[in-house]
Amino acid sequence: MTQRTLPSHVAMIMDGNGRWAERRGWPRVAGHRAGAETVRRVVEFCAGRGISALTLYAFSSDNWARPHAEVGALFRLFIRYLRTERKRLVAQGIRLSVIGRRDRIPGILLETITATESLTRGGTRLHLRVALDYSSRHAIQMSLPLTGTPGAAHAECLLPPVDLLVRTGGERRLSDFLLWESAYAELAFLDRLWPDFSTEDLEVLLADFASRDRRFGGLSVRVSA
Repeated sequence: MTQRTLPSHVAMIMDGNGRWAERRGWPRVAGHRAGAETVRRVVEFCAGRGISALTLYAFSSDNWARPHAEVGALFRLFIRYLRTERKRLVAQGIRLSVIGRRDRIPGILLETITATESLTRGGTRLHLRVALDYSSRHAIQMSLPLTGTPGAAHAECLLPPVDLLVRTGGERRLSDFLLWESAYAELAFLDRLWPDFSTEDLEVLLADFASRDRRFGGLSVRVSA
C-alpha cells in the first residue's frame, strides 16, 4: 500500500467497552480500561503506518446522561492515561489535542489535558485528537457567527476532512461525531467490540480503503471523458 492510498485522517467511534465487560460479568469500567489498551495499540500503529491524523470519540456530550459513577471513572481513567502516556507520545512524535467543550470538564482533568497538549505540541508524526464532551452539531454552530453566515465561518472549530471513519460495536450511525468533516468519508462499521479491535482489523480496513474509488461527486479517473 502506497502513501497515496493511505487515509490522511482516520476517525474512530470506540463503541462497545461496557458491553464487552458486561458479557464477562465484570463492571463496565473494566471494559473502559481494556479499551484504553486498544487505544494505545491503535495510536502506535497509525503513527507507524504514516497516517497523519487520528481522531477518537472518547466521550460525547450526550454521555453526561450515563450514571455519575461511570462518568467519574471514565474521567479518572483519562487522567491516568494522559499522565502515563505523555513520555511515550513525546518520544514517538505524537501531538495530542482534545476537542470538545471544556467548560464542563473537572478542573484536575482540564489541567492534565492542558499540560499534555503543551508537552506534545512539537509532535509531527501523528496528530492524535481526542473528542471529549464533544458534539458535532455544537461545533458546527460555534463555527458560525451570530449572523449564521457560512462565509464567515471560524475554521478553527472544524477539523480537516475525514478520509476513513470506523465504528466498532455493531451500531450503524455517526452519533453526532464529525458530521461536517465526514461528508465524503469512507465508512466502516464493525460488529467487533472496541476492546477486541486489533491492528490486524485496522490493516484490513486500510486495504479496503485503498481499493475504493473516491470520486467526491465527480467521475472516476478510470472513466474516460
